[in-house]
Amino acid sequence: HVQLVESGGGSVQAGGSLRLSCAASGDGYSSSAMGWFRQAPGKERQGVASIYRGGSSTYYAGSVTGRFAISLDSAKNTMYLQMNSLKPEDTAMYYCAANSVVLPGRELEASEYSYWGQGTQVTVS
Repeated sequence: HVQLVESGGGSVQAGGSLRLSCAASGDGYSSSAMGWFRQAPGKERQGVASIYRGGSSTYYAGSVTGRFAISLDSAKNTMYLQMNSLKPEDTAMYYCAANSVVLPGRELEASEYSYWGQGTQVTVS
């Protein structure tokens, strides 16, 4: 079992930056794959970025490539999402997620993740 707690959301002007954090606790194996997702009102949950523990593999949605960067500090058991050049369309609730295994090619699919945080709001104006 894994517990995930997000932080770092807030309000920022377009072009600004934010860094989200996701602190994980519990079974490390169950969080071998971790990801960031977002959901805007009236829209489906969208995969933003994902990362595997112990490796260099990262995955990004096309809409954030070049602007967002995902990273993982294994010593702190914390995942980060550095968001730069923010746009109003980035406004959403951001969630971190984890699972022990994610099928190749489905790293940004919400259905692949079993554990979820409570979310942190990001508003870009």
